[in-house]
Amino acid sequence: MRPVNPNGSDTILAIEDLRQYFPIKAGLLQKTVAHVKAVDGVSFTVASGETVGLVGESGSGKTTIGRCIVRLYKPTDGSIHFSMTDGMVDIAQLNRNELQPIRRDIQMLFQDPNSSLNARMRIGDIIAEPLEIHGIGTREERRARVNKLLDQVGLGADMHNRFPHQLSGGQRQRVGVARALSIEPRLVVCDEPVSALDVSVQAQVLNLLADLQQELGLTYIFIAHDLSVVEYISDRVMVMYLGKLMETAPTRKIFERPTHPYTEALLNSIPKRVRGGHRKRFVLTGDIPSPVNPPSGCVFHTRCQYAKDICKTETPALRALPTDPQTQVACHLVEELSLQPYYTADELRNLEADHV
Repeated sequence: MRPVNPNGSDTILAIEDLRQYFPIKAGLLQKTVAHVKAVDGVSFTVASGETVGLVGESGSGKTTIGRCIVRLYKPTDGSIHFSMTDGMVDIAQLNRNELQPIRRDIQMLFQDPNSSLNARMRIGDIIAEPLEIHGIGTREERRARVNKLLDQVGLGADMHNRFPHQLSGGQRQRVGVARALSIEPRLVVCDEPVSALDVSVQAQVLNLLADLQQELGLTYIFIAHDLSVVEYISDRVMVMYLGKLMETAPTRKIFERPTHPYTEALLNSIPKRVRGGHRKRFVLTGDIPSPVNPPSGCVFHTRCQYAKDICKTETPALRALPTDPQTQVACHLVEELSLQPYYTADELRNLEADHV
């Protein structure tokens, strides 16, 4: 299915039929005997200034999509069109030299601040390194730029000469944010940037990202396991399972009216107290199947409590709902299912009152 921008805004990224297969080699001659289908036919768009949350279990292909977008991986098939001054450019087809100017516009914020920062380099040098690689500014101008970035992320210029091991986890992640923003990108792929942090520090980093987005006009693709984090920061949510998109919708609608059984299962996994007790919830059983040999039909049917015969034989297309074009879902049974929302009717009324 061709991706559609649900917001009608300027599209900064358009991905169509993206596939990323990793070969499995065996034998003395290392022949390819199978493929890991990490991403299998994904299409979507991202509007300029939007924050799109990408969620799903481990092994669903979220991080692989992020790494394809920044071209750490060369996609097996499909297109990744990125908006440049002279139009949309398919970065999936560019070689290393052709990618160099585009890398200034697309950066990645990694999950683990401990391993993503060079322990032998000082903080100022880590942030200045992208500026040096792209030949931006003089030595004095780069130092001034680094000091400004340190202030922007709430660290201060006195951190310039420290090493990563002298900082806390939250401070190291702020350094990662400063490094990603040093060359003024327009799109930032955030690969679970708060999952390794304490809850209080998570809130600080999320607020920092939101503030910087408003200040600098950034676009985010926010990859996460935690749906409560995605609810806080995202405008729209895309739910992935085994390399495919299951559902995409505005964040509020995902929590109010999930349309795919896998989305319902993810929402049920969020702990929630109700009237002094705990909400009774459906717990998704079993493990995600192997991407080497995914199930036929709907890839989720082996764990779906609503699955019928058609789900086992026919692959559902990702399609917009006739009643709500902003919501797209890949499910044969979407018209007949009434799924459990995350919010109750009373909670929705309270949320609406808070927004008045």
